[in-house]
Amino acid sequence: MAAARGAAIRQQLLERPAPVVADALGYHDKTTTRLLNETGGTWSRYAAGDHKRSPAGWTPQETHGS
Repeated sequence: MAAARGAAIRQQLLERPAPVVADALGYHDKTTTRLLNETGGTWSRYAAGDHKRSPAGWTPQETHGS
């Protein structure tokens, strides 16, 4: 069971930044960063923080057909 869990976490790290996986699964970000390095993932740059806010002066473009 532990091997399957480890494999699942490593797969998530190949698809998402380590801090995102850590937050979602309740792991420490240093643990997920270490696992990412062990798996050879490429998420070397990730701007942590509140990504729900839009930058000042930014307005979304209208989408047609929605």
